[in-house]
Amino acid sequence: MKNPRVSLEQWLAFRTVVDCGSYAMAAQTLNKSQSSISYAIARLNEQLPQPVLILDGRKAVMTDAGQVLYRHAEQLLNQASQAEAIASSLALGFESEVAIAVDVLVEVGSLVCAFEEFSQEFPHTRIRVLETSLSGTTEALLEKTADLVIGTKTPPGFQSRPLLQVKMIPVAAPSHPLVKNREDVSELELRSMRQVVLRDTGTSREQDSGWLQADQRWTVSHFSTSIKLLRSGLVFAFIPQNWIEDELAEGSLQRIPMAPSMDRLLQVHMMLADNQAAGPATKALYETIFEKLSAPA
Repeated sequence: MKNPRVSLEQWLAFRTVVDCGSYAMAAQTLNKSQSSISYAIARLNEQLPQPVLILDGRKAVMTDAGQVLYRHAEQLLNQASQAEAIASSLALGFESEVAIAVDVLVEVGSLVCAFEEFSQEFPHTRIRVLETSLSGTTEALLEKTADLVIGTKTPPGFQSRPLLQVKMIPVAAPSHPLVKNREDVSELELRSMRQVVLRDTGTSREQDSGWLQADQRWTVSHFSTSIKLLRSGLVFAFIPQNWIEDELAEGSLQRIPMAPSMDRLLQVHMMLADNQAAGPATKALYETIFEKLSAPA
């Protein structure tokens, strides 16, 4: 890759002359002499295949090439400013990225408000979301592939904070035999039906998630896939209620009527992978998520 011949200072002079409309006003804006601005533009015109600015009397006018390059110059200068801002953030100890492992029990859309508020405070810190399940969530904590973890299990040696509760409910499509024209379904009947369950994302101890008592089983990697299969009317599943509020409201999925109820209430916690090493951005995202998602006491 060739080194650029045009300096950022020259591109800045070009953009400022265009924005201000004259060399004199650009010099005043940049707190430079008019001769230095004139020289920067002259060098810019020499170094490029075509001139970007010409003088029409006392007015600086962009050429056709200048109109195209103005947009690129603006992007280049904005990127340079952003790089300096990121460097300043890093100097203050702000992380360039925060990784968060979220168990698929929690619908990621519920985190959008927390992410947006965090990004306004830390605009130069990226968020990387790892969608995990079962032992995969615990692995992200133990192996520190995530800075924050939202899951149901707290391994020994880690501190957790109760975040919210998720209700798992048995559901199927309206056409499914467990729902169609039924009042009470027994656990024994569930065993004879095909169930869709969730696969573990962990690598050390892979297992399935769900009721796991059905003789026939389809295993998938995400609840969004489970929902698509449920709509076919070929399977039933235990699904987090927060994932299927719309489907329940519109009737495309229905609760399986059971007596006694087989609903399960799971407590979801939030954990820091390393309390001591967590930086200010990680701690801020932790607090913001807790503020937005935690259930009232």
